[in-house]
Order: sequence, then structure tokens, then C-alpha cells
Amino acid sequence: MDWSISPDWPGNFWLRLIIIAVILIAFVMSSVIMFIWMERRVIARIQSRLGPNRAGPFGLLQAFADTIKILTKEDIVPTLADKVLFWAAPAIAFVPTLMIMAVIPLMNGLQLADLNVGVLYIAAISAVSAIGIFLSGIAGNNKYSLVGAIREIAQLISFEIPMVLALAGLVIACGSMSLSKIVEAQSIPFILLQPLGFVIFMVAILAEINRTPFDLVEADSELTCGFNTEYSGMKFALLYLTEYSEAVVGSALITAFFLGAWRGPILPGILWFTIKMFAVFMFILWLRGTLPRLRIDQSMRLAWKGLLPLSMFNLFIVSLQTVFFPDLALWISIPAYIIISVIIIILWAMFMRKERQSSNA
Repeated sequence: MDWSISPDWPGNFWLRLIIIAVILIAFVMSSVIMFIWMERRVIARIQSRLGPNRAGPFGLLQAFADTIKILTKEDIVPTLADKVLFWAAPAIAFVPTLMIMAVIPLMNGLQLADLNVGVLYIAAISAVSAIGIFLSGIAGNNKYSLVGAIREIAQLISFEIPMVLALAGLVIACGSMSLSKIVEAQSIPFILLQPLGFVIFMVAILAEINRTPFDLVEADSELTCGFNTEYSGMKFALLYLTEYSEAVVGSALITAFFLGAWRGPILPGILWFTIKMFAVFMFILWLRGTLPRLRIDQSMRLAWKGLLPLSMFNLFIVSLQTVFFPDLALWISIPAYIIISVIIIILWAMFMRKERQSSNA
């Protein structure tokens, strides 16, 4: 069954723009609410707790109760804070998350803008949200927040490079930077065709959105509350919304680039997209419930000594196959690439272990 939407539906450009924009905003906001509920319930299960179970059935209304509580709190601005940056930073952090969703196809034809430089657009806009987090950290005139802001920029610079190199492998394989073209090329999901690129992108996106084990920007055990220590009321709510909106966008990007986005049998495309996106978020929750937070030096070592050489190797392999073996059968290329990726990761892990042991000796 064809669930695609016509490119000129509903016949008026501006009406189509408004309708799809409303759908995207509603999709992000509803996903944020479900992500918050899922995280609190799943992490509670992992830690042998009950989690929210009072507000509504199974605690489903807890997010709304928390929203009301936060919005009624006093909005305090530190005396020595940079007032302009203090007010503007949360908005600067939040808006780019919606801008990224504009180029992600939720379904065949359900896309606000199909840019022919979509990958480049995502790499550029994702940095703007990090700048908003950085400004939030320096605007409050708090040393803990300042350390969190510095960590944000360090992680952005370190993990952006391997992330872009992992995406370059997709661009080479597809011959296009358009997200719709990348999705259409996935008759076989890229998680099977480029498993090493998937691992690199997954780790890099976790660092970009500051999720465990890379939540060094907040690091409550070290920095009180990190970059948002001085925020309260509505501005804190906006930063909190940004955090989960970034989780939505990160899960959506992994779904679009490596899991085939809306492609799937029988069900509508947007339903397939939602199922895959929530499956990615469940994996992120599993990581948060099981892995400890890395130290900042460990995070930087992973980026520069781990992901960067692995991403360059991945790019070399993809380029080699695209140029010299473009017609290689899938039953050969898929297991071969998986085996090569596993061997390379094991060898890299052994090298890093020996280096750590020698440095500790």
C-alpha cells in the first residue's frame, strides 16, 4: 500500500508549509512528553524503583504536572549575570532543534524542506544549539556553569569531526546529501551496510546531545547542575525542553540515516518512523541506566584517539567499495563489512588498553 504524500499536496505552497510545520512541532512536542515519561519509568525499573505513578494512569500525566510546577516557580536572575545572554541563551539552544526537524522526512512526501545539502545543513545547525548551551553556561556568572560551558565546546569540537566523517560515508554511498535521497537509497538499512559508521555516529550524537555517558556539561555530582545551575522558572523549563528535544532529534537522525526512516511494509511510513525512533531512544535509555559518566579526559581521548581514526578508516573502506566494487553482491559486502568492523574495533580497544596500562605504569 502506498502511504506517500504528493509533493504539491494540498495544492497551495503556503498552506502546505503551515500544515507540515504544525505536524513537525506537534510530533516533536508529543515525542518529548513520551520520552520524559519513558525515561523516568525505564530508569526507575533499572534501579528497582517505581517511578512516577500518581499523576494519571501509570504516571502518564506526570510531565504535565512537572510543567505546571516549573512554570509557577519564581524566575530568578543573578545580579551579576549578563542579562541579555541570560534571557536569549535558552531560546538559542531550543530553536535549532526544530530547524533540524525541517529536513527530516517523517514519511514519503512529509518533509518541510528537501534540501540538496541536507547533511551539511544538519552539521551546521546542530552546532548552533551547542552555542546556546555554551552561552547559558557563561551568562550566569557561576564558576560551575562556566566549567560546564567549556566542556560543551570541547565536546562539540571533538565529536563533530568523526560525526561528519561518518555522514560522509553515507553521502559517498548515496551520491547525494539530500535526506530523502539517503532514505530512498536504503533498500537495505545502512546499519547493515555501514555498521562501523553507525557505531561512530551513535557515539558522536550521544556526545552532541549530552546524553550518558557524555553528560559532562551537567555532571550534577561535580558541577551542582552544570550549565543551567543559575536558571529557574520558565527559562529552566526551556532548557529542560531543549535537552529532550535534542534526544528526539538525535533519535530521528539515527533513524533517518541508518534505519531507513519511514521505509517498511504494510504500516504507514510515519508509524514506522516513530517505532524506529522510539527503539533508538530505548537503547539510549539502556545506556544511561548501565554506563557510568566518563571523565572529561576519557571523553576527549575517545573522540581524538578512538572515533577519529575509526571514522577515517570507515570513510576509506566505503570509498574503496564505491569506486572499485560498486556492484559487489550484498550477501558478500554486508558480512564482510561487519567482520572487518568488529576486527577493527577489537584491535582499537586492545591498543587503547595497552596505552592506558603503559601510562599508568
